[in-house]
Amino acid sequence: MSERRDPPDQLAMVDPVHRYPSITPPEQNQDEPGLESEIVPEPDIGEFTYRGTGRLIGRRALVTGGDSGIGAATAVAFAREGADVAISYLPSEESDAQNVARIISESGRRAVMIPGDLVDPAFCAQLVEDAVSALGGLDILVNNAGKQIARDGLAELPDDQLVETFAANVLAMFRVTRAALASLEAGSSIINTTSIQAYQPSPTLLDYASTKAAINNFSKGLAEELAPKGIRVNAVAPGPIWTVLQPSDGQPTQDLPEFGKDTGLGRAGQPTELAPAYVFLASPESSYVVGATIHVNGGKPSP
Repeated sequence: MSERRDPPDQLAMVDPVHRYPSITPPEQNQDEPGLESEIVPEPDIGEFTYRGTGRLIGRRALVTGGDSGIGAATAVAFAREGADVAISYLPSEESDAQNVARIISESGRRAVMIPGDLVDPAFCAQLVEDAVSALGGLDILVNNAGKQIARDGLAELPDDQLVETFAANVLAMFRVTRAALASLEAGSSIINTTSIQAYQPSPTLLDYASTKAAINNFSKGLAEELAPKGIRVNAVAPGPIWTVLQPSDGQPTQDLPEFGKDTGLGRAGQPTELAPAYVFLASPESSYVVGATIHVNGGKPSP
């Protein structure tokens, strides 16, 4: 077996153009939501490349969609920084979730796995209750889970997909956050995942892009409400990040080989490259950052 070779960790000084290769993923497809363990090439969620510095010691975090992609990378980074982490995920994603829980546990932190469907309003409330019970409280909430399916224009967008995308991306965020408010104290942080699509919507992703714009609006409005209570709300807007979302109908299959090559860095981002933004917004270092959106997109112009 050949020796594993990984990029430098997030603290190394490297040329960002070449930290990761400009991948040319083969055309591939999985049934939505897909499994990260089955995509080619395998994304980097930070198991071998994220080195913590103790910035979240003693914190308790809930990350939705924590089984793969950006959610998994965030969960791994939080654990490496000293936090105990609960992750939510769909039951069909159990194997990916088990892998993330293993990494959290091997990082010396507590991993809590909570399967369920965020489209179900009852699960949204139960998720928070279970996370708070298992972690002994809650300091950080990351609303990251999302649904993205590409269609060939508005005329081809079925009504059931439209409803489900808004239910998963927007309504679930409202419900989970509302349920979490009773457990969040001054110093806590809420971080929502929006997207470059909120600013540069693709014609094939009109429903998804619209939900991401709504997340921006929600984040800024809620930040105004909660700031006087000492609870900070912010957002992260990823660009083209290589995750299982893309080959499970998140992008047209024929477009996958060129995914991310239109960025300034000339390549798609890896999930672990998002993690430091979430860590920063979760940590006390960002105490004066409220209602902000951090763009992590490889150089795509955005407001």
